[in-house]
Amino acid sequence: MVLKNASILVIDDDTDVLTAVRLLLKTETSEVVTEKNPENIRSILSQQSFDIILLDMNFNSSINTGNEGLFWLKKIKEFGSEAAVIMITAYGDIDLAVRSLKEGAADFIVKPWHNEKLIGTMREALKKKEYKVASPHLPPPGRLIGSELIGDSEAMRDIFYKLEKIAPTDANILILGENGTGKDLIAKAIHQHSLRAEKPFVKVDVGALTESLFESELFGHKKGSFTDAREDRQGRFEMADTGTLFLDEIGNILLHQQVKLLSILQGRQVIRLGTNQPIPVDIRLICATNVPMSELANENRFRKDLIYRINTVEIVMPPLRKRGDDIILLAKHFARIYASKYLKTFHQFDESAFEKLKTYYFPGNVRELQYAIERAIIMAESDVLSAKDIIFSPIESAKEAEDEPKDLKLSTIEKNTILQVIEKYNGNITKAAKELGITRTALYRRLSKYDI
Repeated sequence: MVLKNASILVIDDDTDVLTAVRLLLKTETSEVVTEKNPENIRSILSQQSFDIILLDMNFNSSINTGNEGLFWLKKIKEFGSEAAVIMITAYGDIDLAVRSLKEGAADFIVKPWHNEKLIGTMREALKKKEYKVASPHLPPPGRLIGSELIGDSEAMRDIFYKLEKIAPTDANILILGENGTGKDLIAKAIHQHSLRAEKPFVKVDVGALTESLFESELFGHKKGSFTDAREDRQGRFEMADTGTLFLDEIGNILLHQQVKLLSILQGRQVIRLGTNQPIPVDIRLICATNVPMSELANENRFRKDLIYRINTVEIVMPPLRKRGDDIILLAKHFARIYASKYLKTFHQFDESAFEKLKTYYFPGNVRELQYAIERAIIMAESDVLSAKDIIFSPIESAKEAEDEPKDLKLSTIEKNTILQVIEKYNGNITKAAKELGITRTALYRRLSKYDI
């Protein structure tokens, strides 16, 4: 079905929105019906069927759920409507809108929207609806997945949903997650699928900038403004003009640096060191940090007004240990890459390798998995990787051990001490007993007691 032949129902309690949509769609569709009160939905749907329903996420109604859009979406499904439902939302309701997709919505549109974007979204919803009817066993086409982003877990599907919707906008994004989860890949994917994709993508690890370099690197400087300033230089904000600026590890910058950054973001202009001339900049801002939001919200550490400025939409990257079978998908992916890189026969994994991968904690996340597979490919003596070929980083293993809660029972301490001393002397009981300060007989009794 083409949009020209489609019947549309628009439900929004803002009469200005209803008027604007009706005028826009009057020449684009077969029929447009508008309704201000969502409690009339059942009556309308009992009298007429629609191809598309545009449904607002928030109403001033008797329903007080805090997410009325989801409530009425479920009701529409319960009423038996087969219409493709497109949610109308504001930036602040993005998370709810993403949830609506999981509840059966076809798509959502963020207001204020461009008319071309709304019409395009409606056409795409009709396509997906027809595709679903024709091929119910297949997933809908067109799901955005960045070339370097791999995953099919529930957590990653949520990430992909968000990417599809926020990438084409200019909303500021804050990416949260542990080290090694792939926050930089998310930032690149957002840029690659944005309207600025052909423009610069500039990454800055702001947490690594010294105080003396912070302003110079970000805002630029004029020749002679300080000792080593031998020429005029653009800052990263200027380099990213018309494109995307990615500020990594933003949670590590100092409070007085945050004040300067906030000023630039509010005014969207920079002043190079050594000058008084403001330079306008047009950037899409993406920030990332491994600092949890609970800590970031501490005003002794980070300004709340800056959080609001950088966090129009928040994406939380899940740790690898919470991504289930994504571990296996990623392991196979890295194996193919490094087998090709090092001119090795393509490697398969046996069950022992899979079991080891699935039961490991991965404190270093995807980065640790990548390095473990690379090492395994290089060192393996067979074209099938087994558990013994996969060796995890001793750095991460030591850190994990430090983070584990200690068993401080006297019996546990004594048992572990005996084991360490016996291992030290390669099983020589006489030497072990001597170092422990007990007789051989006493040591044998303790070995029996602890079933060693």
